[in-house]
Amino acid sequence: MTGKTVVFEEIDRQADTFRTISRSIGSRPELGHEEFFASELLSAELVRQGFAVERGVLGIATSFVAEFDSGRPGPVAAFLCEYDALPEIGHACGHHLICSMSAAAASGLKAAMQAGLVGGKIRVFGTPAEETRGAKVPMAAAGLFDDCDFALMAHPYHTFERSGESLALDALQFEFTGAAAHAAASPHEGVNALDAVLLLFSSINALRQQTRSDARIHGIIDNGGKAPNIIPDYASAKFYVRSASRSYTDELTAKVLRCAEGAALQTGCSLKVSNYEFSYDELLTNETLSARFDANLIEAGIAPGQIETGKDHGSLDLGNVSVRCPAIHPYVKVVQDRLTLHTEAFRDAAMEDYALEGMLFGAKMLAATAFDVYADAGLLARVREEFERRTMPVVK
Repeated sequence: MTGKTVVFEEIDRQADTFRTISRSIGSRPELGHEEFFASELLSAELVRQGFAVERGVLGIATSFVAEFDSGRPGPVAAFLCEYDALPEIGHACGHHLICSMSAAAASGLKAAMQAGLVGGKIRVFGTPAEETRGAKVPMAAAGLFDDCDFALMAHPYHTFERSGESLALDALQFEFTGAAAHAAASPHEGVNALDAVLLLFSSINALRQQTRSDARIHGIIDNGGKAPNIIPDYASAKFYVRSASRSYTDELTAKVLRCAEGAALQTGCSLKVSNYEFSYDELLTNETLSARFDANLIEAGIAPGQIETGKDHGSLDLGNVSVRCPAIHPYVKVVQDRLTLHTEAFRDAAMEDYALEGMLFGAKMLAATAFDVYADAGLLARVREEFERRTMPVVK
């Protein structure tokens, strides 16, 4: 019996457990940092499976880290669980499948360890609030992934897709304060905060012509005043600033800040700038590890032509993990039609039997990829070499 056979048979043996967990979380959607049901359900199952579980890591109430130690030397794999839902439309991004997939993969790999086929440790990270203030950011900053040899997760989708790229992101709030006045009787006594916001938008629109094609700067006015006959003494806007790299995103953010400072200067308003969500780094897909995942898909019967090239799907807090240890984020097919993420149609399809079978298949592919790294010291070395080469600081 091969190591992967042991892995697959264990996932099959526990398939009903992970189907139930996925459906339960999908039926009870919770927003980021409110995922108490999902976190407890996953934690309790991992305890039952023999993992040592620490809850509330870094003071984040709905986070956890579960570890299984084989007692023998070997790598440390990190499987990442996301389980937050979206406002109003619930699990339309399939996070109820992501968390079950990662937990099932860890369970399958553990069986291979218990059979004495490989040694090392397995960690399962419960990472709340990926859709907003992603917990992977403070976890990565605290060094929780620094001693992991690699990190794995897979995202539900309408097709198979290679792990690709994501955009680095800064989330900026601009608050302008002026002076209120009657807009008809005494407008000269006012300092118009809304004018500052409008100037900010105009300046950013002009800036876009001088940005790279991978830049994305988009925002909203979330407070524009109280009534048309009152000069607004307070107005605010929220922006996302993104690009394909952290270094260029930092440059863009500095330019956007100057646009805001100019708007404040022109109108006489005071300005307050804050980050209303965590900053995300770009995803550095480890191509060596990604190729191994693709090879497992092909070995399992997925034709190479069915595996699409990785695309940019926005921003991920996994990016912050990927600059601390090798990581991949492939997409696995869980719905039959080409449905778009963050829609009610995808949400409903992601609760069907077909989606749950896709979740279990994805778990097998994650576990098989991890097993390959554990069983092949040369593969582990190549994964590590690529990571070190890509994250080495550039000496100028």
